[in-house]
Amino acid sequence: MDKEIFELSKDIFLDSADAKSYIQIESIAIQYKSLLEAITKPLKMILIYGRPGTGKSMLLSKLYADISSKQDIFLYTTPIIDEEEFFSTLGDDILHLKTKNFTQFVAILKNADFSSPPLVLLDEAQLYSDSLMEKIRLLSDTRKIKFIITLHKTQEEDLIAKEHFQTRIWESIELVSATKEELKLYIVKKLIKENCYDNANMFDDKAIKTIHKITKGNYRDTNKLLYTIFELYLAYDELNMLHKVDTTKVSTKLIEMAALQRGLLDG
Repeated sequence: MDKEIFELSKDIFLDSADAKSYIQIESIAIQYKSLLEAITKPLKMILIYGRPGTGKSMLLSKLYADISSKQDIFLYTTPIIDEEEFFSTLGDDILHLKTKNFTQFVAILKNADFSSPPLVLLDEAQLYSDSLMEKIRLLSDTRKIKFIITLHKTQEEDLIAKEHFQTRIWESIELVSATKEELKLYIVKKLIKENCYDNANMFDDKAIKTIHKITKGNYRDTNKLLYTIFELYLAYDELNMLHKVDTTKVSTKLIEMAALQRGLLDG
C-alpha cells in the first residue's frame, strides 16, 4: 500500500471541529435536525451538552457553516473570559459598534432592529464565570439575541442542572458516545470520503470491537487512536519493515500499541 495513502489516512483523523470533517451518522443527524428545528422556535436559549468528545463543537461548526449565508450567526469557539472583552467583541460583531461594557451593550441592543434575532454560538460555556453567564441569561431574556451554548457533562456534576441554566433553557440536546456500529460507520465513512477505500476495509468487526473498548465510543479519542495507528504504519515504512505487517487488516496488537502511545491504555 502506498505511503501517501497512509499519510492521507493519518491526516483524516487529525482532531478537528471543522464542519468539513462532519460525518453523517443517524443518531447525530437526528440531533442536528432537532437543533435546526429548535432555532426556528421562539426560544431564548438552546443547550447542547454531553461528555467531552461527543461532537458538541462539531455540531456548532456545522450549524454555522450551513446557515451563515442565510442568517446572522456568530461562532465563538474559544471562550472570551474577560467580560469587557466579551461585550466589546459581541458589540462589534452584532451591533457593529464598540461597546465598553454590559450596560452600554444592553442600552444599544434595546434600540437595535433585527429582521430576526442573531444567533450566538458559545462553545465550552462551562468556562465562563457565573457573573458572565448571568449577563448572558439577561441578554437572552431580551429576545433580541438567541444563544446556543455547549456544556460538558461530567461524572461529578451534571451541568444542565446548574441553577443559572434551569430557568432559561427551553430546549436541550444531549450528545452521547458512539455504539460499536456507529463507530465503524464513522471510521469507514471518514476514510471513504477521502477515497481511502483499501484502508477503510482494514477495520473488521474485531478491530472495531477493540477500538470501541478502548475509546468507549468517544469520537475525540477515536480520532487520536486512528491517527496514531496510521502513524505506526508510516513508522514501519520508514524502517523498511512494512512487509512484516498485515496492511489488509489492522491487528489488535497494533491498535493496543497505538492506544499505549496515546495514553488510552495503561502499560
